Amino acid sequence: MNILLPRIEIESAPHPTAAVIWLHGLGADGNDFAALVPELDLSACPPIRFVFPHAPSIPVTLNSGYVMPAWYDIFGADLVSRQDAAGIQKSDRAISLLIEHEISRGIPARNIVLAGFSQGCAMALHTGLRFPQRLAGIMALSGYLPLADSFAAERAPANADTPIFMAHGSMDPVVIPARGEASRDLLGQLGYAVQWHSYPMQHSVHPREVADLSAFLARVLNQGSDAV
Repeated sequence: MNILLPRIEIESAPHPTAAVIWLHGLGADGNDFAALVPELDLSACPPIRFVFPHAPSIPVTLNSGYVMPAWYDIFGADLVSRQDAAGIQKSDRAISLLIEHEISRGIPARNIVLAGFSQGCAMALHTGLRFPQRLAGIMALSGYLPLADSFAAERAPANADTPIFMAHGSMDPVVIPARGEASRDLLGQLGYAVQWHSYPMQHSVHPREVADLSAFLARVLNQGSDAV
C-alpha cells in the first residue's frame, strides 16, 4: 500500500479544478510556504488546491548528521559533486504519488503545477520533468536540477514543452546563482521553455517574485483549464 506524505492543504475557493504541490526546502516543512498563499494574487486563477507536503526527517551529512526534514541527503556544499541518487529517487516516488492522488481526486495532470524552493526546487524539476503526464507548469525557486548527467536520458516527452518558472537570488550564498544558471542553461539547450527571473535577494523570496508567480499561475492554469 502506498502511503502519502503528510501535508497541509489549502483551497483558494470551493471545488478546486487545479492544484499546486509546493515542496519546501531543507530543514523546513509544509508550513514554510503555506503562509505565502494569502500573498498571491489568485484573482485570475481557477479555484486551486494548494498541497504542502512535509519531507521525512533524515540525517543530513552536510549538517554533521543532524536529523531534519529533507528530500534527500546533501554530502557537500557544492551540491553536485556527489549526490544522493537513492534519496532523490525515493522522494521522486513520494511526490509522484501526490500528483497521482490529485489526479484521482478529479484534477487532471494538465491542471497541476509542481513548485519547490531550494531542495524542493531540485525535486520539482527532477520529478516534474520525468512525470509521464503533461503538467501545467513547474515553479523552480532558488534551486537547481539534480542528477543533471542522467537527465537527458530519463526525461519524459510528455513534459518537453511544460512552462518552467525559474527564480534565483543574485546574492544567494546557499545555492549560488551559478548553480541555478547552469541548470537553466542545460534546460534551455534541451529545448525547455524556461522563464528566468533574478531578484536582488539572498536565499529567500522577493516581493516582486510573488507577483511574478501569481502571473505565471494565472497563465498556465487558465491554459490547462481551456485544454480539451
